[in-house]
Amino acid sequence: MDLQNKKVLVTGADGFIGSHLVEKLIEEGCQVTAFVYYNSFNSWGWLDSLPKETLQKIEVITGDIRDPHGVKNAMKGIEVVFHLAALIAIPYSYHSPDTYIDTNVKGTLNIVQAARELGTERVLVTSTSEVYGTAMYVPIDEKHPRQGQSPYSATKIGADAMADSFYRSFNVPISIVRPFNTYGPRQSARAVIPTIITQLLNGKTDIKLGSLHPTRDLLFVKDTAKGFIEIAKSDKTIGHEVNIAMQEEITIGDLAQNIINQINPDAKIITDEIRLRPEKSEVERLFGSNQKIKELTNWKPDYTLESGIAETIQWFSNKANLSQYKADIYNI
Repeated sequence: MDLQNKKVLVTGADGFIGSHLVEKLIEEGCQVTAFVYYNSFNSWGWLDSLPKETLQKIEVITGDIRDPHGVKNAMKGIEVVFHLAALIAIPYSYHSPDTYIDTNVKGTLNIVQAARELGTERVLVTSTSEVYGTAMYVPIDEKHPRQGQSPYSATKIGADAMADSFYRSFNVPISIVRPFNTYGPRQSARAVIPTIITQLLNGKTDIKLGSLHPTRDLLFVKDTAKGFIEIAKSDKTIGHEVNIAMQEEITIGDLAQNIINQINPDAKIITDEIRLRPEKSEVERLFGSNQKIKELTNWKPDYTLESGIAETIQWFSNKANLSQYKADIYNI
């Protein structure tokens, strides 16, 4: 598929990955509609931080992914949908699992049902590496068993299954996009890398973290956005679940020490009990296979972990960006 001049909708466009994807789609020459979460502040999330000349190229629709009527109206006339809207924080899913069902499962149902009714040309549904749980073998490929180790991951397994069922039952042209641990500018403080960086840049020398031994496969956000686009371009990915992964792993402890060495080598890591996941809920190892995406698309990463972390630190070092984060509290 040639994306140039295609009418595309990005749900969750106000979020971390969504805002980067919007920028990338504009560069591709797409006609972009951004579906953002309605709120009384009239905030468009991270889209508000984009250059004015970029924003002028975007149509913004405010709504709620849980509302099937609003979703269907937003999708009218759209040729390609990138569905990223979701509740993602794992600790908050322990607190409010009902909300995750409504947003992640029912929200995805609203997208695929509207796509079926409207005859949408392509739909990309965003999954997560958390659906795999702790690795039973590595690298984790798309055939790996699913294991919902948190209410969040359980709802994403449900959303993936719903999307796949609409491909199999109604031939809706769906691809399931499964990024591993994406990081970079604009990421929520609920994620580990912003947690480390914001504490350090605010002058803290005792860096509070949870478990240090789990491993993660870290993917820079611009490579994630590029992955979405390459999956959309390839008709071979229709009906498939596709990982986006670096096929590398690093422990949280080594990652934290790497960042500490770059910002303040005198800082030390402190285990904060409140940040620890329940023992059976902690995903101990994520190390993804990128074989399938390389076979079916032209994707390859542009960033190493070192270059991605450097660009992320540089972004957070801007006081205007850093001021938007509350480094002195634990964000669930």
